[in-house]
Amino acid sequence: MNEKLKLYGFNNLTKTLSFNIFDICYTHSRDDQKKYIDYIDEQYNARRLTKILTEVTEMIGACILNIAKQDYDPEGASVTILISETPVRVSELDASCNLGQLVYKDSVVGHLDKSHITVHTYPESHPQDGISTFRVDIDVSTCGEISPLKALNYLIESFDSDIINLDYRVRGFTRDTNGQKFYIDHKITSIQDYISPDVLDRYNAIDTNVYQENIFHTKMLLRKFDLDNYLFSTEKLDLSPEERRLVTKRLRYEMEEIYYRKNYL
Repeated sequence: MNEKLKLYGFNNLTKTLSFNIFDICYTHSRDDQKKYIDYIDEQYNARRLTKILTEVTEMIGACILNIAKQDYDPEGASVTILISETPVRVSELDASCNLGQLVYKDSVVGHLDKSHITVHTYPESHPQDGISTFRVDIDVSTCGEISPLKALNYLIESFDSDIINLDYRVRGFTRDTNGQKFYIDHKITSIQDYISPDVLDRYNAIDTNVYQENIFHTKMLLRKFDLDNYLFSTEKLDLSPEERRLVTKRLRYEMEEIYYRKNYL
């Protein structure tokens, strides 16, 4: 499978990369919790998410057909970008769509060709212990030769990622010129193969793969963290040594609970 397959017709394989990214923060008061959610809503609003996903589309070599985006009340945002492997005629979309170049009108309603990219955000907070979390769900689904794995490192780096759950699956089959079915068109043993070494070095990573079904799962937990980077509207020097110890413990428990899908307290 090192050489490019000579196919009969279109490459019908669907490659889907899905993952959750969690960012954890300590918010000292109820007022800080509200401010944190407002901050996250501003930092990761639909406009910025659209910019991130547009970059992803360009990285994987796809063409944008249309964009749907929405900021929600009281919090959260969603963006869906409908993409194709090749450019389409301007008359079909009333827009210009070329690789590396995007021009579209103000409409945010879309028509799906073969593939899509979506993102949804979920800010929330613990009612008692001051922990707030921000979750991002991203799905990149492509059909044909283009691969969502090309944008994996960019997506990880685009968010403050404390915990990452990654899923990659190849569905369907394609045929060569002799009619033989191929259920995957590239080599992969782990999603970690596509994550840069400097990123992997910052995380503990565990794989759960089902090779015969072309299903790959990796979950990652940040190894170390600086408390100053996890305090909202508070500095480490404002806390007593005992408070620092307690907050650090709460943050670590929150990360490990999400990572291992357990409740410790």
